[in-house]
Amino acid sequence: MKGNPLTLVGNELKIGDAAPDAAVLDNELNPVQISSFKGKALIISSVPSLDTSVCDIETRKFNEEASRLGPDVQILTVSMDLPFAQARWCAAEGVDRVKTLSDHRDAAFGNAYGVLIKELRLLARCIFVVDKGGAIRYIQLVPELSNEPDYESVLQAVKGLG
Repeated sequence: MKGNPLTLVGNELKIGDAAPDAAVLDNELNPVQISSFKGKALIISSVPSLDTSVCDIETRKFNEEASRLGPDVQILTVSMDLPFAQARWCAAEGVDRVKTLSDHRDAAFGNAYGVLIKELRLLARCIFVVDKGGAIRYIQLVPELSNEPDYESVLQAVKGLG
C-alpha cells in the first residue's frame, strides 16, 4: 500500500483451480455461498472498502459493464464493509447490476481466495474470473492497493469464456 508491503493470508489460488466456496453476507444479512452462482460466469471483484475512491470507481465501472456482458455473467464485489453500508452505498451510487457481498463476519472469502490483508483485516484488490463450471480462468491481483485494475483484460477474459 503506497509502496509498503502487505501480507496476504489464506489460500493462494491459480488459474485452473476450482473456485473455493465461502459464506458471505448479502445486503440484508442473509448468508450467501459463492457456490450458489455456479452455472454463470463470474467476475469476483475483491476490494478493500466501497467508501474509498478507487473501490467506488471500480465498482461503478463494473456496474456499467454488466449490462453489456449479458445475463450469463454475474459480477460480485466482495469487501469487509458492513452489509448496511454496502446497501447504502449502492443506493447512493445507483449500482444495481453488481451484487455486493460482505466478508466482515468471518473473513471466509478472504481466507479462501488468499486476499485477506493481515495488517489491515481488509481484502486486497483482486479480480477473479470464474467460468460456468466453477473453474478460475483469470486472476488479477493489483500490486498497488491504491490503483485500479486493468478493466480491459478482465473483460477480455470473460468474453473469452464463450
